[in-house]
Amino acid sequence: MSDILLITPPFTQLNTPYPATAYLKGFLNTKNIATEQIDLGIEVILELFSQKRMTEIFARSQVQGKELSSNAKRIFALREEYLATVEPVIAFLQGKQPTLARQIASENFLPQASRFDQLSELDYAFGAMGHQDKAKHLATLYLEDLSDFIVECVDPDFGFSRYAERIGRSANSFDELYDKLSGPMTYVDEVTVEVLESRMALLVESSGERIRRTTGQSHIAYPETPSPALPTGEGAGENAPRFSSQKIDIASNVRQPKRPTDQKTKPASNARQPTELPDYQTTLACLSVPFPGNLYSAFRCAKWLKETYPGIKTAMGGGFANTELRSVNDARVFQFFDYITLDDGELPLELLHEHCSPKTSAAPAVPRLKPLLKRTFHLEDGEVIYNDFSLRRDYRMHETGTPDYTGLPLDRYISVIEIANPMHSLWSDGRWNKLTMAHGCYWGKCTFCDVSLDYIGNYQPVQATLLVDRMEELISQTGENGFHFVDEAAPPALMRDLALEIIRRKLRLTWWTNIRFEKSFTPDLCRLLQASGCIAVSGGLEVASDRLLELIKKGVTVEQVARVTAAFTDAGIMVHSYLMYGYPTQTVQETVDSLEMVRQLFEAGTIQSGFWHQFALTAHSPVGLEPEAYGIIPHHQPIGFANNDVQFTDSTGIDHSRFSFGLKKSLFNYMHGMCFDYPLSEWFDFAVPKTTISPDYIAAALEYEDDSLSRKSARIIWLGGEPEVTDPGADQLEIRLFDRRDTDVVTFDEGRGAWLLSMLKRIGDRDQSLMTLAELRINYEAAFSDFEDFWYTEEMTLVRGYGLLVV
Repeated sequence: MSDILLITPPFTQLNTPYPATAYLKGFLNTKNIATEQIDLGIEVILELFSQKRMTEIFARSQVQGKELSSNAKRIFALREEYLATVEPVIAFLQGKQPTLARQIASENFLPQASRFDQLSELDYAFGAMGHQDKAKHLATLYLEDLSDFIVECVDPDFGFSRYAERIGRSANSFDELYDKLSGPMTYVDEVTVEVLESRMALLVESSGERIRRTTGQSHIAYPETPSPALPTGEGAGENAPRFSSQKIDIASNVRQPKRPTDQKTKPASNARQPTELPDYQTTLACLSVPFPGNLYSAFRCAKWLKETYPGIKTAMGGGFANTELRSVNDARVFQFFDYITLDDGELPLELLHEHCSPKTSAAPAVPRLKPLLKRTFHLEDGEVIYNDFSLRRDYRMHETGTPDYTGLPLDRYISVIEIANPMHSLWSDGRWNKLTMAHGCYWGKCTFCDVSLDYIGNYQPVQATLLVDRMEELISQTGENGFHFVDEAAPPALMRDLALEIIRRKLRLTWWTNIRFEKSFTPDLCRLLQASGCIAVSGGLEVASDRLLELIKKGVTVEQVARVTAAFTDAGIMVHSYLMYGYPTQTVQETVDSLEMVRQLFEAGTIQSGFWHQFALTAHSPVGLEPEAYGIIPHHQPIGFANNDVQFTDSTGIDHSRFSFGLKKSLFNYMHGMCFDYPLSEWFDFAVPKTTISPDYIAAALEYEDDSLSRKSARIIWLGGEPEVTDPGADQLEIRLFDRRDTDVVTFDEGRGAWLLSMLKRIGDRDQSLMTLAELRINYEAAFSDFEDFWYTEEMTLVRGYGLLVV
């Protein structure tokens, strides 16, 4: 078996792997450390939505002894229809039965419950999207109906991209999570464990090795080093003892296991005994926990691993640990995980591998020393310690290798379309290779963001050439040429260099990323990005109020956002905007005015998709670190487990949650091109003031002059086809221009026409260094005068439209 097992617990994404384990596997490849990876999220979903499991779910729904809703009753009454269609639908969403689209799109093939009630409002959308996308949307509604049934009748914690998320959110105390783990497994738990068990058996079998397993009823086993007992059994609830019946050291809360002796002792009848198998290598099982929605499942999987394979060490890392578990001090957590690592996982994992390797474990007895680990919590003498004793530096981004998706079932992920909006569907539709242009955020000032933490504050860009090398390697590895760059905010200069390198190598790719709406994104830069394969960007407008944007230190204005989003849209790049309400000191008037700004942006067509979220105070943000400066009073709780989201009181006294439904309902309609003429008060069931924003504010913002000649150090790019030249006589040249869609003819005097042709040939040569605008100007003015007048002529405006860019 491999030295390290990387696991993504349920649930994260349906359409593509969450990239954490692939990133780590790629790095560990550079160290010749053998690894395997499992995405339990997709594997459990596929197991649940099978005919066998849905039959079990329908059967279980009838033994709960509670009255079902009319929607659940309808689904149960149509259970034979669901059982007959569930596996074909999954196959279709995996891309394996594309011809099924026509039947699904007919709306006479799938059973329908409450999720289909919205269809009458959305029929218009699929004339543009086509029957394949319509079928995906209908199939998604079908699965959501089944999900609603599971939540109501079998497991209230179920969700496609999250499980038991409520427990993971703001879990300052470990009590609730511990009690749930101490109780009986849910149906989803049972399926998860069965899938994990089968995968472990396959890994052991394929490796030709045998890992010692325990059998029987008791959950007690004796790993190489003492660890606290695991909670077990249906009786181990809130009032049950926290630990096993073995000896307890009250002062340290650490179980003192019985030591083996030379004499054979008769085990208790219910004792779980290790199966007599050959020795095995110590294995490290690492579970990546990016979100609260897969925290509980991570603990459940770790619990099963430690019970079943007592020699395996378990470790947790990922986004949740990085943000929430920086103050963990509850020793019970380490009954499940031997180690919790923070921030970048490459070096901590390498050191854990060295520490847990058989060579280390088999070394001669020496005086006990602390292991030299990196940003790692573990138990020592029953106390939680933070071990950052290693002096080794972290790996830079260029040293971490190319993500490796080997072992993940890339052909089994399912693409879904929740909303009939092409931009919005990118997160759930299609298989994307995930990469990062830069570690951290180049801006790193937003006051609501965790700028004090490494994943934001430690900015490290990757060279464009190395990025494209990795892209080509991933295309060869996965067979997919779509990329989602999962940056906090991709740097505009690096995006430009990336686009140029993609074009230089003559690659045909599709990619999208997250950005800041800053002025560097000129119309020409957006056109260059589109030419390289960029199809979409997402970015934070946050609160569409200049006062609040300044308080946030966003570094943008609403006017600037309008211009940047228009530049992307005009270039054919879709735009998604993250929107915020309830920021400290925000007034009701500012909330209404912010909605008006959003309405105008959608009506102008500069934004195609968005999402409102209420401001959340985090412990590591500037607002969380200096709450008095923002007029809020935080309500801090004692921390034993997670510490990030903090409840607070705003000095305004406004209940911002009242606006949630109205803001989201209005946005839903704007995203579908509807209801722009509705008064804003129509969206709320309580009185709100009229907006103070001019009705043509955004339209006026989009009226601005081209200032491209002011950027003398900018590069000149030619993206058009090879010009065709004719000589009409009279000292003139006719130049025929071509791009991917159109052709046009432009006429110059012979001298300037010849100069332009020579420059287009020089600029279009991808093997030559890029010319700057200043150099182009000097070259022109060596033969002619008034470069600025020439640049803004009608003829040059047409040439620029065919691909002469200043970036």
